[in-house]
Amino acid sequence: MTEPARGNRMLTAAFVLFAVGLLAVVAIFVLAAADRHAPWLWMLTMGLPIGLLLGIGHVVRARRS
Repeated sequence: MTEPARGNRMLTAAFVLFAVGLLAVVAIFVLAAADRHAPWLWMLTMGLPIGLLLGIGHVVRARRS
């Protein structure tokens, strides 16, 4: 696999995980306002920092090249 293809996949995964995590955080606040709880959403919020780390990793890797 070539380097640009791998980098694009890494960046795409970072965006997807970050977006899923961000939506989960918003959903937790919306459900809390409606006095409901969804414990499984807390697991999805981990996508936000993982996506952020992948994005930072992509930038660092791109700067080295």
